[in-house]
Amino acid sequence: MDAETLKRAIFHTHTRRLGHVAEEMIRRLHPHFQKPLNKYHDLYDPGLKMRVEVKFSTVRRKSPPLNGDGGVLASLLKEMDADRAVRFEEWKNVPFTCNIQQVKKAEFDVLYYGLFFDDVVKVFKALPGRLDGVVDYCEKQHKGNHGEGQFHITDKNLQVHLDSFLENTLSYQDVLGLLATEDREPDANPPPKRCRVQGRA
Repeated sequence: MDAETLKRAIFHTHTRRLGHVAEEMIRRLHPHFQKPLNKYHDLYDPGLKMRVEVKFSTVRRKSPPLNGDGGVLASLLKEMDADRAVRFEEWKNVPFTCNIQQVKKAEFDVLYYGLFFDDVVKVFKALPGRLDGVVDYCEKQHKGNHGEGQFHITDKNLQVHLDSFLENTLSYQDVLGLLATEDREPDANPPPKRCRVQGRA
């Protein structure tokens, strides 16, 4: 797989699988991170004793309305053919909304979140206490869901995230290099080496 194919695959990946890709990317950026302590966060930093949550989204132009020219079916066909991925250099001029959702602040100590643009990946890092005052975190995502919220990253507020929380910028070649690295645990009991026995003359 090359970097362009990886990018296309990421933009065609559904939310749950995209989350798994993002978790692997963050884990490989921080090799000391370990498996989570429980199911309510994604990774664990044993050095700082911090529970780590990971949330990422792809950046796409807003879809045209389904009742546009030609009706609903024609709009769906146009949507299939459209390349809505946004390049980072375009973000101020292209309307988009990325929803960072199912954020349970009581269940993690640090949040790694990010945006897959068409050309780069922006990685952000924030402590839960800073989400309220900086990113317009909303504590209510669904009716009756206590302790679970969300925030939106848009062309109107991305600069706040860039100024306050940006940790890293990756190319898709960087991401490919991270994900292509195989995890190989050293073998505690390697098999004995075979010795060649020389025959007698």
